[in-house]
Amino acid sequence: MKLGEALVKEGLITRQQLHQALERQVVYGGRIGTNLIELRFISEDELTRFLGRFFNITPVNQEMLANIPQEVIESLSPDIIDKYKVLPFRKDRNRLHTAMLNPRDIKEIDEIRFVTGFDIIPYVITELRLLHCLERYYGIKRDIRYISLKDRFSPDEKVEEQSIDKVKKAFADVKETEEIAGLLLQEVYKFAERVAIFAVKEGRITGWKARGISLEGFSMPVLNDDMFVFSGVIKNKSHYRGPILNVRGNEDLVKLLSGNPQDSIVIPINIRERVVAILYADNGNNSVLNANVGYLSKLATMAGVAFEIMILKKRLLDL
Repeated sequence: MKLGEALVKEGLITRQQLHQALERQVVYGGRIGTNLIELRFISEDELTRFLGRFFNITPVNQEMLANIPQEVIESLSPDIIDKYKVLPFRKDRNRLHTAMLNPRDIKEIDEIRFVTGFDIIPYVITELRLLHCLERYYGIKRDIRYISLKDRFSPDEKVEEQSIDKVKKAFADVKETEEIAGLLLQEVYKFAERVAIFAVKEGRITGWKARGISLEGFSMPVLNDDMFVFSGVIKNKSHYRGPILNVRGNEDLVKLLSGNPQDSIVIPINIRERVVAILYADNGNNSVLNANVGYLSKLATMAGVAFEIMILKKRLLDL
């Protein structure tokens, strides 16, 4: 049974989610598990545990890979590591404990054993975690797509409570919706070169406010198309992190951005479970967005609460 079907059978994802991930895989590449994680249908930890059951092989965890000894790193050459996409993390006499994408590939294990002279003890690992570790320990560079996901393995830096409290107070003190949008842009612009807020109303997405980019005249319908990046954010009410590709549905957005950003963040702004606006940020078309995703999401949540308070105040005055 294929991995995707097994995930459906165990109830970890739905068949519709699998179909969406397979469509995405055709466009973006990568393993099916990577696409499911990017779509936020399953967490990396959930997938890791499931892979252990699926292959009946011990999965690696973060603690196993946190501080791999240098002698273990040097037990396999970078060429072998890059060719087979494996990661040694513990050496026990003549046995080498190794994380692999497919720990049931006997031919690959035999080839590594022949080349190295070690007995290979296989463990299973996700593609995202493996590529993160190969760059960390061997300097094997990841595509920007995978770099954008680094925060999944490096906990967000804690934002000082004083800074959080200051922003909260600013949102609480605003008097107009335009002030809320302006404050949100001001805070996010500290982390990104291009920031925009799009209003979502009556089935349309309209450019509202921005810094570093012009939204003049931008308006388009909310497409019922899984390839349209905003569609997934609105449907799932959760953020998207990754590239904006020139695929079906994204044409207007790509034209607005004058190209294809390799790393971006798209966050919904919700009022009572309804997406009323979308926050977009990137560092241009060829740079990684070095931002604390958790903090940006918190800013969007604050803005949503501020918008709701403004609406309630207006209703009170209209009574």
